[in-house]
Amino acid sequence: MNASEGPALKELFQDDFWIGAAVNPLTILTQGRLLARHFNSITAENEMKFGSLHPKEDRYEFVEADRLAGFARKNGMKMRGHALVWHNQSSDWLFQNADGSLTDKETLYARLKEHIDTVVGRYKGTIYAWDVVNEAVADEGEALLRNSRWTEIAGGEFIAQAFRYAHDADPEAQLFYNDYNETNPTKRDKIYTLVRSLLEQGVPIHGIGLQAHWSLYHPELDELRAAIEKYASLGLRLQLTELDLSVFRFDDRRTDLMKPDPALLELQAVRYESIFRLLREYRSSIDSVTFWGAADDYTWLDDFPVKGRKNWPFLFDEQHQPKPAYARLVEAVKG
Repeated sequence: MNASEGPALKELFQDDFWIGAAVNPLTILTQGRLLARHFNSITAENEMKFGSLHPKEDRYEFVEADRLAGFARKNGMKMRGHALVWHNQSSDWLFQNADGSLTDKETLYARLKEHIDTVVGRYKGTIYAWDVVNEAVADEGEALLRNSRWTEIAGGEFIAQAFRYAHDADPEAQLFYNDYNETNPTKRDKIYTLVRSLLEQGVPIHGIGLQAHWSLYHPELDELRAAIEKYASLGLRLQLTELDLSVFRFDDRRTDLMKPDPALLELQAVRYESIFRLLREYRSSIDSVTFWGAADDYTWLDDFPVKGRKNWPFLFDEQHQPKPAYARLVEAVKG
């Protein structure tokens, strides 16, 4: 089966959820045909993060982000915004006074509101959903939130404030809290606690984004099911926002694999099938499944966490041809 045969992913799952891909200015060119055929939603990989859009207080840089938004409009795709508030890839000036010291909460909020008003306002009508706050929950320990310059200046209340600003900027946009390790029971419960507290405060939040940076070996399906059910119990919409399946366990540091062998590709096929079977069970709660890429010629997992190592996490190979995992999904859905 080649890339022009078989159903498009967006058609295969049209009764279940939107199928998305993370893109960048290079991949909308190199993978443009594949993206247009198989996906009905895109997310900017990095180009809409604070540091990319707003590097200096008096300067915005919209060229690359506008190019991605134009690609979505041209191809009739939905677009997710990623991300308004994050502890990484944020411009230093946001948190600093002229002398380099940490600024005060009022100044931080004023800068954040101006940024959100400008960015969300610019893409109003194109971006239907925003990851408003990204990765604020602590992975380990008793603390609910990770330490960051956000918490140093504003404590935990910056999260609610960001959602209110985003809602004011576009009352029609769906607003998400987005995080990784979302199936880990400890972190799952922390994410639930945070989001429940936002709802109790009357904060305008509409959904939870499960990043879904998984592997062929983790998480267990029972953990995924438990996470989906716990999050859905809040009455919010769920989206898988950054799905990929590394062929390596996270602690595997091997560098000898030059290409995946047939047995590994079959394991990946079985894994994708089992995940999508489970996701379809919860399609009444899940609106979208977005892969963090489209094909194996480009993935952030190349060189991470092992420098010089290739990874093959998607349904399409380096030549954009369907892999066994794609065929298995077609068989599972059509069957």
